Amino acid sequence: MTIALLGFAALLTLSFLRVPIAFSMIIVGFIGMSWSMNLDGALANVGQTAFDAAINYELSVVPLFVLMGNFVTRARLSEELYTASNAFLGHRKGGLAMATIVACGGFSAVCGSSLATAATMSKVAMPSMRRYGYDDGLAAGAIAAGGTLGILIPPSVLLVIYGILTQTNIGKLFAAGVVPGIVGILFYLLAVRAVITIWPALGPRGDRTDWRGRLLALRDVWGVLTLFVFVMGGIYGGVFSPTEAAGIGAFGAFVFAVARRTMDLRGFYAVLLESAATTAMLFTVLIGALVFANFINFTTFPQTLLDIAANFEDNPWLVLAAILLIYVLLGCVFESLSMILLTVPIFFPLILELGPGFVPPFWHLFTGQMPPMWDLVADVGLGLNATEVAVWFGIVVVVITEISLITPPVGLNVFVLRGVLPDVRTTTIFRGVTAYWIADLFRLTLIVAVPTLSLLLASYVR
Repeated sequence: MTIALLGFAALLTLSFLRVPIAFSMIIVGFIGMSWSMNLDGALANVGQTAFDAAINYELSVVPLFVLMGNFVTRARLSEELYTASNAFLGHRKGGLAMATIVACGGFSAVCGSSLATAATMSKVAMPSMRRYGYDDGLAAGAIAAGGTLGILIPPSVLLVIYGILTQTNIGKLFAAGVVPGIVGILFYLLAVRAVITIWPALGPRGDRTDWRGRLLALRDVWGVLTLFVFVMGGIYGGVFSPTEAAGIGAFGAFVFAVARRTMDLRGFYAVLLESAATTAMLFTVLIGALVFANFINFTTFPQTLLDIAANFEDNPWLVLAAILLIYVLLGCVFESLSMILLTVPIFFPLILELGPGFVPPFWHLFTGQMPPMWDLVADVGLGLNATEVAVWFGIVVVVITEISLITPPVGLNVFVLRGVLPDVRTTTIFRGVTAYWIADLFRLTLIVAVPTLSLLLASYVR
């Protein structure tokens, strides 16, 4: 237990010293295994972990979805999405910011990356909002917050990795992300509305588009809808696996880019190079996290946590609240992928152990009595089974990870926008996203308290 805690302390120290998180986890994991076991065993562990990750067939879905997202970006489908959203919302107070959020949600449905969504939409939406006199904070905040939807609305790379780490059906996870993603869009729209109500001058009205213009704008988004329906529909219908769907989606996005004449041979090479670099980064972080997790699992730390959690079996919500608090604190230091890889192997067994106790907390409002726990739950079927807990917890983890993308000091989406918009100060962007991460806290509470939001569509996927 002491060695595990020292390992976490060393990892945090290296992170504060700006050592890349992937190498921090590999270094600490390797030294920890050498100390706990022996040098030969530690070397074998690192080599075998890297080899297993590289040849894992399930992980091949990751580079394919990355490639799909890059082809979609090259096809400039984001411009049509923003135009369509603007046609319906742009004439309202704060309407351009609302249109940006809706467009980000649509782009997320064919991209799967928060950083790519934020970077792409900033080039499309920011000039328009500035032209109408929008406050830089409100405009940049809408882009940064809307970009976080990329890791929740399917296809999502983080949901894929979570599914592989926990052996959870990826199709169910994709289906589970749809409703919380839509709820996220609605909460962000309410956040814009709240800001505009308090400070009306921050988001002036845009031009009104007549219904003919709106229908024409809708006609232009058929490419996004077709790609999303074909890829996701194939997964949900059991026609092909997520890996096959990723390959088909990448090819479909390539066809769109070629048909729109937005990609030549040089552009094709650039897409492949960017996809390879992103995939290499993801796999390096993954290998580092697995090495560190092997070290932690070699100690008594996981079993100690299980023993502690057993004391709260009558109220598993306290354990979940503690885990969520840890995620909030880690979000101030780590980026999203590192958080998922670092924490899920530790926390998932705890949540699975307490699974039957996760009865919908407001059950007594409908039945007139407090919900039964543990054995009684298993008898009457009111609690969540193991599969439902795994899917629901995956959505909860991704949602709280979304919050870390826009909170200081390590809000990756904020720094991506800072690179794309060098004339906008980092403090301005952080000020602009405040309303959105407050909205995210309300959404997280709703998703935790009402598991049905995550499980409704997932229950139809086999």
